Amino acid sequence: MRTRPLLALVTVVLVIICGGVYALTRPLPSSGSERRPASAEEVAGAYLTAWEGGDLAAMERLAGGAPADFIERHRAFAEELGVESLTVTPGAIRLRGDRAAELPFEGVREIEELGEWPFSSTLKLAREDGEWKVAWAPETLHPALAGGGRLRTREIPAPRARLVTSSGARFPRDSGAEDYLAELREGLLGEAAGEGEEDGEAAGEDGEDAGLVLEAVEPGGGVRRLLGSGPPPAEDVRTTFSRRVQAAAARALDGVGRPAAIVAVGSGTGEVLAVADRLGGRKAFLGLYPPGSTFKVVTAAALLSAGLTPDSPVSCPDSYSPPGGYPFRNASSVTALGETTLTRAFAVSCNTAFAERAVTGLQDGGLVRAAELFGFNRPLPGVPGRCGSIRAHTTGDELAADSFGQNSVEASPLCMALAAAAVESGHWHSPTMTRRRGEEEDRPLPPGVAEGLRTMMRAVVTEGSASGVPLPEGTAGKTGTAEAATGEHAWFVGYRDGVAFAVFVENGGSGAGTALPVAARFLRAL
Repeated sequence: MRTRPLLALVTVVLVIICGGVYALTRPLPSSGSERRPASAEEVAGAYLTAWEGGDLAAMERLAGGAPADFIERHRAFAEELGVESLTVTPGAIRLRGDRAAELPFEGVREIEELGEWPFSSTLKLAREDGEWKVAWAPETLHPALAGGGRLRTREIPAPRARLVTSSGARFPRDSGAEDYLAELREGLLGEAAGEGEEDGEAAGEDGEDAGLVLEAVEPGGGVRRLLGSGPPPAEDVRTTFSRRVQAAAARALDGVGRPAAIVAVGSGTGEVLAVADRLGGRKAFLGLYPPGSTFKVVTAAALLSAGLTPDSPVSCPDSYSPPGGYPFRNASSVTALGETTLTRAFAVSCNTAFAERAVTGLQDGGLVRAAELFGFNRPLPGVPGRCGSIRAHTTGDELAADSFGQNSVEASPLCMALAAAAVESGHWHSPTMTRRRGEEEDRPLPPGVAEGLRTMMRAVVTEGSASGVPLPEGTAGKTGTAEAATGEHAWFVGYRDGVAFAVFVENGGSGAGTALPVAARFLRAL
C-alpha cells in the first residue's frame, strides 16, 4: 500500500515541472499601443481609420509591399486635387481562402471649390508571414488610377459673349460685318472688366464665371468627367443690327468685282442696322474717301441755311470759273441746263451750279459749318469709326471744288449714311451698335433744311441721275462719282422707310453706273 503515497508525490512533481515550463515559454503581454490587429477586418479597419486621420506613417506600416514614395504619393494626390478632408465607410469583409481578403468601402472626399466627391473602392489584403497586410496599389486611392490612369482638375473658361442681331437671331453667314463684331465684342469685354475690376477678371475669360471639373484620364487617352461642370452659357448680347438688313446688304455685294461696302443706319436713331464691308480693315467706318457729288447733300444744306429754297433759280453752265480762278466743268454725262432750279441742278448733279453758288454765297465758312453739323471734323462717339473732314477754304477754287466733294473733303461710307439719315429724320444722330445710350449726339437740322433736302433727293430718283435704275417706291438718294489718285470711286447714298444707307465701290467708276445697281439690289431685298 506504499505505492499510493509514491504516486501522489510523482504527480505533484510533474505539475510543478510543467508549470515552470509554461511560465518560461508563454509570450509576454504587450502594451495596447504596440498591439497589432490580428484579423483581416481589424487590419483593414485600422488602415481606413489612419487614412481618415491623415496618419500616413501608420498607413505605410499596415501596407505590404508599399512603394518607397508611398507617403509622397498620398500627399501629392491630395495637394494636386485640392482634397480638404476624407471620410470612409467600410463594408463587410470578404475572405478569399485563408490568405486573401477584400473590404469594399465608400469614400467621400471634400474637394476645394468643387465640394463633395463620393467614390467607391476596395481594400485588398493578403496574409504575409502570419500577419494580414493591406495589398496597396494605386487604385486603392481611386479606381481610375488603375493601369496608369490619372486624375486632374481642369478649369474651363467661360464662353465669350455671343453677339446677335436686334431680334436675337444669329448673323447671316459671310455677312461682311465680322471684323466689326469682333471689335465690338472686345469693347464689351473691356467694359465688363472695368465693372469687375475688384476681381481683376474680365467677362468671358478665366475668373469667377469659369467652370472647374475633376476628370479621369484613362491610359488610352480617354477623358471622363467625375465632378464639376462647365460655366453657365454666356448670355447673348443684342446689337442694333437687323438680320434682314444685314443679309440684304451682304447679298447685294455678291458679284461686285471691286472692293465695296454698304452701311445702313436707322434714320431716327443712328443705330447701325448693317455693315457689309468688302474693303477690308473696317474701312467702311475708318476709311476716308472723296465723296464726290454725294457731298452736295451737305452743300445744299448750307445753301438752304443761307436762304435758298429748292425752287431758287441757279445757273448750270458748261463751265464756271471763280473770280481769278480756274474753270470747273461738269461730268461728261451732265448736259448744261442754263437757268434752272436748285432742285433740278441737284437732281442731275450739276457741278458748275453748286460751285458758283458756294463761291457767291458761302464765303463766310457756311460750307464748313454745315459739314460739321453732319459730323465732319468731329470725333464719333459710340463706335470705333470716323466721319469725315473738310478744311476751311483759302481761295475760291478750293471752295468751288469742296462744294462737290473734292479738294479737301473726305468721308467714310458710315459718315455718308448718317448724312442721308439726317435728311430723312431731320436730326443728325451719332452712330451706335448697341442699345446702350450714353455719349451719343442728336443735332437737329435748321428749320426747313431737311424738308428741302428731301424734295431734292426724291427728284434725283424720279427725274435725275438715279432715274435710270428702278428703285422701290419711296426711295430718295444722291449719286456720286469721285475723282481719286487711283481712279474714280462710285457712290450712292439714300434712304427709304427709316433705313438710310451708303453704297461705296472703290475705283468703281460712276455712281449711277456701278453703285446705283448695288443699291437697287439692296433695297429690293428689304
